[in-house]
Amino acid sequence: MTRKSGIKGFILGAALTAVLTTSFSAYAAPIQKSVSAALSDVKIMLNGQQTTLTDSSGNTVEPINYNGTIYLPIRALSKALGVTAAYDSTNSTVKLTSGTTATADDDSTGADINTDENVPAKPEGDLAPAKPDGDQAPAKPDGTDSGYGTDAKVEGTGKYTQSGDTVTKSDQTIAATEADQSAVKVSDSGTLTLTDSTITKTGDTSSEDNSNFYGLNAAVLSESGSTVTVKNTSITTDADGSNATFSTGEGSVLNISDSTIQTSQDSSRGLDATMTGTVNATNVKITTAGEHAAAIATDRGEGTVNVTGGTMNTSGEGSPGIYSTGKITVSGATIKATGSEAVVIEGRNSATVKNTSLTGAGTRGVMIYQSYSGDAEDGTGTFTMTGGSLNATAGPIFYSTNTDAVINLTNADVTGASGTLLQAQADKWGTTGSNGAIVTLNANNQELSGNVIGDSLSTITLKLATGSTWSGALNSDQKLKSATLKLDATSSWNVTANSYVTALTDSDTTLANINDNGHTIYYDADNSANSWLNGKTVTLQDGGKLTPIS
Repeated sequence: MTRKSGIKGFILGAALTAVLTTSFSAYAAPIQKSVSAALSDVKIMLNGQQTTLTDSSGNTVEPINYNGTIYLPIRALSKALGVTAAYDSTNSTVKLTSGTTATADDDSTGADINTDENVPAKPEGDLAPAKPDGDQAPAKPDGTDSGYGTDAKVEGTGKYTQSGDTVTKSDQTIAATEADQSAVKVSDSGTLTLTDSTITKTGDTSSEDNSNFYGLNAAVLSESGSTVTVKNTSITTDADGSNATFSTGEGSVLNISDSTIQTSQDSSRGLDATMTGTVNATNVKITTAGEHAAAIATDRGEGTVNVTGGTMNTSGEGSPGIYSTGKITVSGATIKATGSEAVVIEGRNSATVKNTSLTGAGTRGVMIYQSYSGDAEDGTGTFTMTGGSLNATAGPIFYSTNTDAVINLTNADVTGASGTLLQAQADKWGTTGSNGAIVTLNANNQELSGNVIGDSLSTITLKLATGSTWSGALNSDQKLKSATLKLDATSSWNVTANSYVTALTDSDTTLANINDNGHTIYYDADNSANSWLNGKTVTLQDGGKLTPIS
């Protein structure tokens, strides 16, 4: 996950990085013709900084516009991106290759490539998109970039390293100070038990992707089927890309209990599991201060994190309390994110919380989405909450975009300052025109308050059961593609504004469990789910009406 780059009119960083991470060849056609092209006023941004492209003599070279396609000077561009450009004169081939130290003029023939010419970024002449659906991938809600182009895996070092074997240590002081160096690194099915110790980590990562996916530069790293158990220990990191505890790879487990974790810099999470690794935490106090530094996280490869008790506080922008691209379960904890959502779930993954206090003070309470970053498989994201509390101090309590989502609530104290319970809509992720959300909210023995809203690309279904109550309006602006409400006979709806439902089912056919407060509920008479209403207008108990949409 690299930081976002941009180009005026295009986005350069993630897009071209995606194209150039492997060898790429552009074949010169044996055709000569005269063309007319115009210089194009395109500003090029690389890693957030405006870049001026120059030829081998240091002269400024400009992009050109030919037949609606922007062409970039390939030598200058490859130099800026750290990519080798070479010309094979025998085969009339321009070769672009990343990860090599050769110069742009070097190739197997010794010929000099005229790379000051403007060559399109891919054979058909269009700038390559950052993701398969053709839309530029925006930043993820944890603040990281969601473009493709993962760095090649970097094997870091360790201050304390263990390959295989079974070791028990206590009263240790372990300080890692070098870049890409973990304080503790256990591999090859090793087993380490570490108690009553102090672990510190400084020295930045050389690759945030490697830190996020494989635990490079982590304070404590369990990999390749190892088991690390940490008890009554203090872990502190003050470096970019320095996760406190990290488990990665099949069979890898990291257990931590009765300990404290503090991270200060960006991309430095408290608990993190990837590539089917597992982290188990009991009574751990976690504080993170950097950006995109969730207290509890999984990343690429669907890791598992189980948390019992403890307190977790994050303050950085884009640093949710929980960020799940795997399976995260939390019980009896207190989690507060002052600069982000309480919980974010991406793709076909889940977060389950029980008797836990959640606070999201960023733009939303809980977010379920799909970024197409490659970190999460497509499918239904699921948030399940039993008991405890959820408070969204800004924005909707629940928000979903570009995915299918299921929200299960049972006897939880759910509150929000915005007046919006649930919002489903297209956002900056996915393909324009098909990137809404399909959301089902299941409430059991649950009190809910707030409006339910969305856009024409999104579908929302509310199911109230087992004595649940909801006070709010459904689709009051009539924008949702579909809005369905299902009530059992023990549950009730307190209507706070005129509402529009695609489908309404109610086990209480007298509709006595709908407190209309004089408002009108409009329903789709053509929807088969409403056939029990026979297209009639029904006067409700407070003088409002249930009537077909005209």
